[in-house]
Amino acid sequence: MQSSAEVAKYYVSAGAAKAALPFYKKIILSISAGIFIALAGVGATMGGLSVSAPSVAKLISACIFPTGLAATLLTGSELFTGNMLIIISANEKAVKVSGMLKTWAVIYAGNFIGAVLIAAAVVYGNTFSALGNALAGAAINIAAAKTGLSFSAALISGILCNILVCAAVWIACAAETVSGKIIGLYFPVMLFVLCGFEHSVANMYYISSALFALNVPDYAAAATAGVSGLTWSAFFLKNLLPVTIGNIIGGSFIIGAAQWAVHLRLPKTGRK
Repeated sequence: MQSSAEVAKYYVSAGAAKAALPFYKKIILSISAGIFIALAGVGATMGGLSVSAPSVAKLISACIFPTGLAATLLTGSELFTGNMLIIISANEKAVKVSGMLKTWAVIYAGNFIGAVLIAAAVVYGNTFSALGNALAGAAINIAAAKTGLSFSAALISGILCNILVCAAVWIACAAETVSGKIIGLYFPVMLFVLCGFEHSVANMYYISSALFALNVPDYAAAATAGVSGLTWSAFFLKNLLPVTIGNIIGGSFIIGAAQWAVHLRLPKTGRK
């Protein structure tokens, strides 16, 4: 296992390599990550429906969801939230700030494409009819709750979420075996889901799938939550915007910049 100082040094070059990827590779790998996270969301929701007790359902969902990040990391796919750590490379001048921002933008767009593709596939491919349309109803209820958050609540929840996601990526980078990487990332991701924190890429799936489901009468009828506020504009402005900002703060500053400052930033007396 590598120390945190070794992980920080490793990420200087790793982040630079990610930023230097050709556009077509970035977009393919980011679409792939969006697909994995969305499929994890499908499985987590389905797993939660297997029991009636809400607390147990939440725990089961949390135990299933880390599959998405495990698949993302082990296939070399690119996830927006985890790539907040590129700020380490930027702080070390291995990547220009403009290059970091462009990389984030491409990955974010690719994640969105992948997540929405899965959302459409599970709605129009009849997956949401599972358990007498209960999966569709649960998806709509989840999305209604997410779009019902205040801007500040969504922002703070996004910060807390990406502290844990980037901690998961960091631990996985420290591990040197496949099993170590999976075990290392598993518990921080499980914790953020269990606590109900907001993840921008997961929400790309959760909310878009609900919006698609509202177009299917049988699916819409299965929801128990009020859906008057569940719109595309609410998705983008009331949830995705504040959650994305929160994810950036939590991942790039609280984890990435902090680890850089502790392990890589030279004290003034040590600078040439």
